[in-house]
Amino acid sequence: MARDADTAVVIRRGPSRCTAFVGWNRSTDEFRVGQWLKGRIYERRCDISPDGKNLIYFAMNGRWQTEARGSWTAISRAPYLTALTLLSKGDCWHGGGLFVGSDAYWLNDGYGHKLLRDGAGMRRSSAYPGKDYYGGECPGVYYIRLQRDGWTMTVHIGAASDGVDAVFEKRINDHWTLRKTAYATITRTEGRGCYYDTHQLVGRNGDVLDRGSWEWADVDGNRVVWASNGCLHAGRMKADGMHGEKLLFDFSTIQFEPIQAPYQV
Repeated sequence: MARDADTAVVIRRGPSRCTAFVGWNRSTDEFRVGQWLKGRIYERRCDISPDGKNLIYFAMNGRWQTEARGSWTAISRAPYLTALTLLSKGDCWHGGGLFVGSDAYWLNDGYGHKLLRDGAGMRRSSAYPGKDYYGGECPGVYYIRLQRDGWTMTVHIGAASDGVDAVFEKRINDHWTLRKTAYATITRTEGRGCYYDTHQLVGRNGDVLDRGSWEWADVDGNRVVWASNGCLHAGRMKADGMHGEKLLFDFSTIQFEPIQAPYQV
């Protein structure tokens, strides 16, 4: 979700190795499919600019002999994939980055990026955007992004035996807090990768409501929004619990189609 605009981008994975970027107008809850990729988007290494106009993302399609060398970091116009700035990578270590302003970005570089095109008109910042370092992979971008966007890290274990890596909380209102538990594990279960989140609603009176089906959740103004079973939902928390729950969009209804970005590269 963009920090200074009522826009967002949904990263919808599936079927198989297809991934779509879908634009979301959060003021009207209207959705528009941007573009599809036959490959993987590493969603935890992505970011949207504060003004909601641009994306930085890390992708892999495994075509190692191409100019992009099979994996790359790109900056594009939301909600499209066509790269204005393109940096080839050649492996899946590091990659992606964060916006440090609407006209500047930090690259999760490590090593191996090669600049192929630089048409986004953005300045690359070398200053590390986080207070603490969480490694070069997904947590090293994702945890910084969460804390920047209003989440408080209450626990950082570092991949415990049960897979729990960190716990984050964000206040919903005077009665409720949204808790996000981030896992990092090599033991994969069906429908989950090595990185995934679970969520709880924690009441001021001590109530804890598990929301095991929520794959993603956040606080959007005076409502809670969450993804579950391929759908996006919203509802408002009052003292006695959730009210006005509604389905915003069912992403199982969209299928791969070639879409051209409305801008030239």
